[in-house]
Amino acid sequence: MQQSITEIFMAALLWLQTGSCGGDTMSLLCADSPSLEELVDEYGIEMLWQPSLSLGPAGKLDALVEAVIAGQQDLDILCIEGSIITGPNGSGMYDPYRGRSKMGLVRQLAEKAQYVVAMGTCAAYGGVHAAPPNPTDCLGLQFDKHSPGGLLPAGWRSRKGLPVINLSGCPAHPNAMTKTLAMLALGLAVELDHLNRPKAFFNTTVHQGCTRNEYHEYDVEDAEFGGKACMFFNLGCQGPVTMAVCNTELWNGRSSKTRAGVPCFGCTSPDFPLDHDLFRTEKIGPIPLHLPLGVERANYMAYKSLAHEAAPERVLNKTMDP
Repeated sequence: MQQSITEIFMAALLWLQTGSCGGDTMSLLCADSPSLEELVDEYGIEMLWQPSLSLGPAGKLDALVEAVIAGQQDLDILCIEGSIITGPNGSGMYDPYRGRSKMGLVRQLAEKAQYVVAMGTCAAYGGVHAAPPNPTDCLGLQFDKHSPGGLLPAGWRSRKGLPVINLSGCPAHPNAMTKTLAMLALGLAVELDHLNRPKAFFNTTVHQGCTRNEYHEYDVEDAEFGGKACMFFNLGCQGPVTMAVCNTELWNGRSSKTRAGVPCFGCTSPDFPLDHDLFRTEKIGPIPLHLPLGVERANYMAYKSLAHEAAPERVLNKTMDP
């Protein structure tokens, strides 16, 4: 008789929330490829603890934590949701758990885990809570914004020899989370980029797949919300400079920010949120300060001038469906 995956593999997962709004947990519930249920039933994930989904009392988490630290409970995957709060004065006691800092608890659990996964930009790079003036001294698990080294030093590696796997996003994309967890549960290789994000989900820009793409190519840009054209030049859209699958694997299989007429805020990037108006594009003269990835400024300016002159009427008149 053929054995199922769950009979062959079992991966024990513990999910801990630190400085978090819980958005990544809410996103996880929307996953459908695979779904959360499929992670458990088909991919052998044993959910030891998830703060919003586990039925047991807090005492169950206490016992699990102590068993993991003592080496009495295997921990295959440690998921951290939320930024690491290190204040005041490096004590971490702005975010306590049972009389000790979650900061210290995460350090202990990370040393026992086969894999450590940062769920969301806060856990990966610091995120919203680390934005200026950062009053609680927040940072990411293994990055402080763009700088390597957060709670854990840049050279830290899990028991499987990997750095913290950064599934950034605010929140992280649901299917990127469940697919990564499924790969880890099956022991499949997860290739990471220079920011320790899985390349499978961070190898394309939000601009790719955007329904406003052709407007951008012909330099037809909206200056006010509610239109159909591109929002990169005037309305703060970070789609051309942000790596994410939002327009190639739609949220809930249906939509994305740009399809709904909202600019991409670059929430998968280490410097999110930007320290200026999110709905305004910073420029040098008439050209955005930050150009699409891999583009030379001089060539871009010349190309845009020519492209607008060549734009077809349907683009100039904004008669295409977004």
